[in-house]
Amino acid sequence: MKRYLVAILILAFAYSCSNNSSSSNAAVSAPAASDNASGYDSLRGSGKFTHVDLAATLDPKMVDAGKSIYDLKCSACHKLTSEKLVGPGWLGVTGRHKPEWIMNFVTNTDEMIDKDPKAQAMLQICMVRMPNQHLSDDDARHILEFMRNNDQGK
Repeated sequence: MKRYLVAILILAFAYSCSNNSSSSNAAVSAPAASDNASGYDSLRGSGKFTHVDLAATLDPKMVDAGKSIYDLKCSACHKLTSEKLVGPGWLGVTGRHKPEWIMNFVTNTDEMIDKDPKAQAMLQICMVRMPNQHLSDDDARHILEFMRNNDQGK
């Protein structure tokens, strides 16, 4: 009986995040750089990262470390393509968001979802709030490098 209940829950969850609704195909518009009323910077996001230096070439050790983190903490919900699983696919993410935004999002997930218009729009599409993965600053940087590699390789 438990197996049937689990199977039904998984199917319901998968259906809720499927691409069948017309709103899931809508483009997420980029908001203004700064919401003057709240002082929120939607290009940087909310968190400690204000500037991230990126080398012109990828760091293979950081890419490998990022892949390990992805395999452990991210792959259950995110594909490396543009296809949505539970959360959005990662392909093109480094072109849609600044490095500071990405690192702030993965280290300060709850506040970013509460404040950021782009994160809120994705929540409306996926209908599942990303859990805080408790990534360290180094983990976040490694994930960013892995995302950069993913975007360059596709």
